[in-house]
Amino acid sequence: MEPELYDVLIIGGGPAGLTAAQYAARAGLKAVVIDKSPSAGALGFASRIENYPGLETALSGRELLDIFRRQAVNFGAKYVEAQVVGVNLSGNVKEVFTMEGTYSGKTIIVATGAMGRKPTIRGEAEFLGKGVSYCAVCDAAFFRDKTVCVIGGSEEAVKEAGHLLRNCREVYLISPSKKLGIEPDHPVLKAPNLRLIEGTTVTAILGGEAVERVRIVDSEKREDEIEVSGVFVYLHGSKPIIDFLTEAVELSDSDCIVTNRMMETSIPGVFSAGDVTCVEVRQVVVAAANGAVAALSAEKFITHKKRRKYDWGKVG
Repeated sequence: MEPELYDVLIIGGGPAGLTAAQYAARAGLKAVVIDKSPSAGALGFASRIENYPGLETALSGRELLDIFRRQAVNFGAKYVEAQVVGVNLSGNVKEVFTMEGTYSGKTIIVATGAMGRKPTIRGEAEFLGKGVSYCAVCDAAFFRDKTVCVIGGSEEAVKEAGHLLRNCREVYLISPSKKLGIEPDHPVLKAPNLRLIEGTTVTAILGGEAVERVRIVDSEKREDEIEVSGVFVYLHGSKPIIDFLTEAVELSDSDCIVTNRMMETSIPGVFSAGDVTCVEVRQVVVAAANGAVAALSAEKFITHKKRRKYDWGKVG
């Protein structure tokens, strides 16, 4: 059975991706947003937003994201929560690969943001693919009945720990902060095979041919080691998230996606918006504006129009 063909595949559910979805759906395009997590990303971590145009009272970043998402869905866009693991941009029909399946589209908008990071923990790069992973959904089955650890204190880290709990004998959730970014009654925290360690940093990932243990240091500078077969890292930085692209589009020296002012990348039919691009100002309003432009450019590409559609509102 052939995969459903969309007009626009949007990777990322932040302000850029969701605004692109709004504009694409409102233009009558069949659009889907493929988002790793509804609360991940820079905006999802913001505790207070009060300078976004149109807001009369301050909102949390998550609340503002929820509004973006509802608007996009109400206009007809589809929202899918899935981890993107690769793309194929070589043909007229573009493909996005997730653990749940493949999505096909006439165009793609990459809006994955910039919370990626380079390996910073000793042994992290050395053991990548040998016990170190950045995707529990992708790799949990390889650690069935084994002990693993998840590094991070975000909702994303807790959620990924939940995936691992269904496969692994024991899961250590090691958070550098003393308080997790979730509600204290989160169901994952009640799992009998979860071991929560807060206020602790993983300083090294150790082993021989594969991961064997991690070294940790708590807030009192006390060191210890935990025997594990796998390490899942969910720490955040400020690097554009492009790992799934495998250098398919032109990147700058700082690994951001190069676009022109209409959000077009080096590949026809592939657009990008928001903090994953080489933008100089990282603000929600800028990301949203980029997303709108990307959607209008995608609409022009699909319909072969000479001008982009300017849709301020529909009368009646």
